[in-house]
Amino acid sequence: MILDEVEQLLHERIGLDAGTVGVSGLNYALKQRMAACAITDPSLYWRRLAVTPQEQQELINAVIVPETWFFRDPKAFVAMTRQALAMRAKGEVAEGRALRLISLPCSTGEEPYSMAMALFDVGLAASDFVIDAIDISTRNLAAAAQAVYGRNSFRGADLEFRARHFNAVEGGYRPHAEIRRQVRFRHGNLLDPLRIDAEPYDVVFCRNLLIYFDRDTQERALDRLHRMLAPHGVLLVGSGEAGLPLTCGFSSLRIPMAFAFAKRGAAERQPQPVPPPLAAAPAVRKPPARPAPAVPLRTRTPPSRTAPPPHLTPSAPPAPAPAPLRDAADESLETVERAANEGRLGEARQAARRHIDAFGPSAAALYLLGLACDADGAADEAVEAYRKVLYLAPDHREALAHLALLLRQRGDLAGAKAFSDRLGRLEKRSERR
Repeated sequence: MILDEVEQLLHERIGLDAGTVGVSGLNYALKQRMAACAITDPSLYWRRLAVTPQEQQELINAVIVPETWFFRDPKAFVAMTRQALAMRAKGEVAEGRALRLISLPCSTGEEPYSMAMALFDVGLAASDFVIDAIDISTRNLAAAAQAVYGRNSFRGADLEFRARHFNAVEGGYRPHAEIRRQVRFRHGNLLDPLRIDAEPYDVVFCRNLLIYFDRDTQERALDRLHRMLAPHGVLLVGSGEAGLPLTCGFSSLRIPMAFAFAKRGAAERQPQPVPPPLAAAPAVRKPPARPAPAVPLRTRTPPSRTAPPPHLTPSAPPAPAPAPLRDAADESLETVERAANEGRLGEARQAARRHIDAFGPSAAALYLLGLACDADGAADEAVEAYRKVLYLAPDHREALAHLALLLRQRGDLAGAKAFSDRLGRLEKRSERR
């Protein structure tokens, strides 16, 4: 096969560490493209691929699988709006100048459109901000420009923003024209400095890209992000990347579960964020508590009736804990959140385990443990933690999404599809209510 050559080409073109998508994922993309080109001999396909930029782009499109939805990780959008208002209040953004924001990679557009909705919801006008949205996949950009979204783009119980910011159209929902006008989509690559504007950005969303790079490429990417960011600017990364910026000139802003960073030195000077007007709350409010578990999750090997771990076996709801105990448990979870958000991932993992030992397993604690393990590169432990979350709370959407992504990265496409399908069925049930 031609895997080695293709892996090297993808690394040179887009910085991809092929191990993050798995051999099966890469093979699947190659088979798709060979079929599209009516080529059955891998060596013949390689000859075409090596000299045809258009085919290289098509392969990139096939390898890059979008996994995104509107207001994914809502606390990041709350942090963005509060920091943006604080920049304007403090005069860090000159009067009359529009805030500059970027979503990179923007995937199929859900993230940059969410950014625009959140900023409108806190009272900013169209002239107050502009959003650049860049992606390496031309297929993703075409979908973003079409801007028609189905149910998989709307996850979670709180979909009030859809009624306020979208029109129902054939095939799904389309953001209002004023939302779409705020976003400028472009084809580009973070690692190609010629394709990114020289003028710095006030806010940079770069979430769930760094996890696909090897260490050297991560450092190059973070150096580029550092140069793109204004001195007062804010960088937001994915939960699985929280420890990386700390090694490359950034400091955490210590906003729980937002994974927000500023340039080292600037973080210490950051003002307390200005609370957004109450009108902003519906778009990015904290999701409601997860429903109580209904039935235990059946894994690929169904457990026997006596096999489930005794400390995870669902039981009748316990009597409410005394207030001091509840307060101690809440403080303990906040300690885990702070450590994870500040990139102290080993400490966060230990704190999560101490919490579970002290207060018993819960979906919230196990989910935080999964996030910390995920960000710390402990994929096996993260998978185990997410599975336990789903045992206790089968409808935990975030755990389903993270587990599907992790399994895909490890090459378990069947397992990833099973959890993605399960999440899709959950969303359908939510829509019918």
